[in-house]
Amino acid sequence: MAKVAFTAGRVSGFKCPPEKKQAFLWDAITNGLGVRTTPAGKPAYVFQGVYQGKDIRLTIGSPAAWSIPNAQAKARELQRLIDAGKDPRDLKRDAVADAQAKGAAIAAAAIEAAAHAVTVGEVWAAYVAERTPQWGELHRQDHERLTRAGGEVSSRGTRGRGVTIAGPLYPLLPLALRNLTAPVVEAWAAGEAQTRPTAARLAWRLLKAFLGWCAEQPQYAPVLPSTNPAKTRKAREALGKPTAKQDSLLKEQLSAWFAAVGNIGNPTVAAYLQTLLLTGARPGEVLAMRWDDLNTQWHGLTIRDKVEGERVIPLTPYVSHLLHGLPRRNAFVFASHRTDGASLTEPNHAHSKACTVAGIDGLTLHGLRRSFGTLTEWLEVPAGVVAQIQGHKPSATAEKHYRVRPLDLLRLHHEKIEAWILEQAGVQFTSTNEPGKLRLVNEN
Repeated sequence: MAKVAFTAGRVSGFKCPPEKKQAFLWDAITNGLGVRTTPAGKPAYVFQGVYQGKDIRLTIGSPAAWSIPNAQAKARELQRLIDAGKDPRDLKRDAVADAQAKGAAIAAAAIEAAAHAVTVGEVWAAYVAERTPQWGELHRQDHERLTRAGGEVSSRGTRGRGVTIAGPLYPLLPLALRNLTAPVVEAWAAGEAQTRPTAARLAWRLLKAFLGWCAEQPQYAPVLPSTNPAKTRKAREALGKPTAKQDSLLKEQLSAWFAAVGNIGNPTVAAYLQTLLLTGARPGEVLAMRWDDLNTQWHGLTIRDKVEGERVIPLTPYVSHLLHGLPRRNAFVFASHRTDGASLTEPNHAHSKACTVAGIDGLTLHGLRRSFGTLTEWLEVPAGVVAQIQGHKPSATAEKHYRVRPLDLLRLHHEKIEAWILEQAGVQFTSTNEPGKLRLVNEN
C-alpha cells in the first residue's frame, strides 16, 4: 500500500471515493500510522499492527484533536507495546475502564455533596409531594399547617399578637438534613413542649414518619444515622403524654347549652355547634361538609372521614332542619361569610362565650363529640352503633367481620338519640317547623 509523508494539507485534503465504504492514507514516516475516512467525511488517525500473527487496528483520534506529531508518537508507543509482547487493545480497555471509574467516582461524590447540602425543607417538600396521594386531605393539611412560616397579619387566632406564629416544624426546615441529629430533635422537642405541647406531639409524630421515609431513600439515607434521630427517649419524655380530656355535657346542662347556642347572633355558627353535638362527628369533618353530601331522598349524610376516607350516617330530622335553613353561599354547608368559596373557621370564641352564658366551664368543640358518645349511654345504644356513627374503628372481631349495619338500621338508633337529647334540652321540634326556627320549652 502506498505511503506518503503526512502533512496538514495531505491529511485535511484526503477524501474517500463515494463508491467505497472507507479509505486509508498511510504515513511514510511512522510505521502503522494512517488516516481512515468515509464518504461522510469523518477522518480519524488509526494504528495498524500485527500482534501474535493477527492484524489489529485501533483508533487514535480525530485530526481536529490530534496533531500529526502527537499521532505519530502515539503510533510508536502502541508499536512498542506489541514489541514487548503486550496487546495494545488491553491498554485502551484499561484506559476506558479507568475513565469510567473516575466518572462514576465524580458522580458519586457530586451526589454525596448534594445530599450533605440538602435542607430539611427541600426533602420535606419532596416527601409531601410523593406521599400526598396516599394521605387524606386533613393529614396533608397537618403537614402544611405545622410547617408554615407565620408572620401573616391576622385579626383572629393570634392571641393579640396581630400576626400568625410559625408552625412547630418550621424552625427545623432550614437545617441541613445531615444536621438533624438526635440532640437537635431533643432540644427542639424540649422548647416546643413549653408553649404548645399538643401541637408539638403531633409535629413529632409527623417528623418521625418523615425521617423513616428518608431512611428508605438511597439519596438521603447515607447522611442520616442508622437509627431514626426522632425516636429517642429524651424527645418522648420532653413532649410528655397527652392527658385524656374529660370535657362533656351533662344531661342537666343540655337545656342551658341549647338556649345559649340558640342565641348566638350567627345562625351558621349556631347550626354548626348543634350539628356537631347531634352527629358526634369531628369538628373538622363537620366544617368540610358540602351541600352535595346531603342525600335528602335517603336521608343520608356523607362525612369525609380521616380514618376510612368517608362514611355515611343518617341525616336526622332536626339536623336536616338546621342545615336546610342555612343560606347557600358556596359549596360548603357551613360557609364563611368573610371569605368567598371557603368554609367557616372553627368558632371556638363564639362557643366559649355561649358556654360562659350557660355556666358551663371548659367545654371544647371536641368535647361536643365526646358528649354525643357519653349521652348515648343513657339510652343503652349498642356501642358498635355509636362507633359507626362517630367514625371510630371497630374494636372487636365481631364488629369488624360480623356486623354490617345499613343506613336504615343506624337511623333507627340515631333518631332515637337525637329525640332524647332534644327532649332533655327542652327543645320542641316538629318537621313542620320553618327551617332555622325552633322553640325552647320551659317545663317549669
